[in-house]
Amino acid sequence: MPNNKRKNRGNKNKEVTMTPSNEKDTPIQDYEDDEIEEMQEADLKKLIRTLRSSQKQILELQKSLMDKIENLSRENEILRRNQNETKQLVQQETGIVTEVKNSIDQMKNTIESLTNRMGEAEERISDLEDREQERIQSDQRKEEEIRNLKHIVGNLQDTIKKPNIRVLGVPEGMEREKGLEGLFSEILAENFPGLEKDREILLQEAHRTPNKHDQKRSSPRHVVIKLSTVKHKEKILKCAREKRQITLRGSPIRLTADFSSETLQARREWRDIAQVLRENNCQPRILYPAKLSFVNEGEIKTFHCKQKLKEFVATRPALQRCLKMCYTQKQRNTVINMKEGKGRKPRKETSQQKITGNSKHILELIFGKWQGKVTTYH
Repeated sequence: MPNNKRKNRGNKNKEVTMTPSNEKDTPIQDYEDDEIEEMQEADLKKLIRTLRSSQKQILELQKSLMDKIENLSRENEILRRNQNETKQLVQQETGIVTEVKNSIDQMKNTIESLTNRMGEAEERISDLEDREQERIQSDQRKEEEIRNLKHIVGNLQDTIKKPNIRVLGVPEGMEREKGLEGLFSEILAENFPGLEKDREILLQEAHRTPNKHDQKRSSPRHVVIKLSTVKHKEKILKCAREKRQITLRGSPIRLTADFSSETLQARREWRDIAQVLRENNCQPRILYPAKLSFVNEGEIKTFHCKQKLKEFVATRPALQRCLKMCYTQKQRNTVINMKEGKGRKPRKETSQQKITGNSKHILELIFGKWQGKVTTYH
């Protein structure tokens, strides 16, 4: 038995001797107490070296593990801090989101309030527009009524003034000797001897108009003569048209019919058109109270307003050409006069020049602005 034990120890020593020289990789063997007692000194030393090497490895492993544990602790601390910072950021973001939600809710409430206000404002605007439309219609009706009333008043004035004669050019103060009635009798005796003896012509009233004399007026106030009948007025005016030149004590005067201001303005407008028609031999006449009559293609045409005249001229190419040629000639004359008048002192317009300018304006109203090319002759 002791020999077997020794053989076994020898085998074991051989196995120990045959272990690799790298002590770090040498595994630690388990030895029983009786085997340790039987070991030799070399084996013990080798065993001790192996144990020391293993101890170093364990220490190194322990140190490595401690380093790893420390690193893990640091990383864990960093992660904890990051987690805390993330929580704070999440809380801040949550607060911001809550504030944004509150702001959105406030904006929704504000928008809803504004929408309601806009609806109320639109209703008010719609009401105001309806009222404005009603006011416009009411104003239009009132204007139409005013125009009708003015027309009625004008007709009444024309009816009242129908037997009147207006005398222009009688100097102020001349009536002091005989009065206005005596001056009218003198006009009849001087210009119409036959009418002066006609006892049927009765003068009912005579006055100047306007009632107040303006010292700045260069021309004297008109004299209005009211006769007993329209027939006598027409008779006197017919004689005045035939004689043409009427005088009072050698000074020229004029006799005309007495009209309201509206009728007088309408007759003045027709007068400008009549001047253009007269230049084209259309034999124009201004009828009572304010109608234009002229001859076209052998027929007498009468118009109450310029719109009807415009529609008629549009259907008469020959008349339209004549009037446009007259208008073009007036434009040429205007250009020539402007060129000749360069560097000269401007002269006061004559009555004929005023009529020509007004005729040009009336033609523009009838035809629109003439776009034809105007040739200037030098």
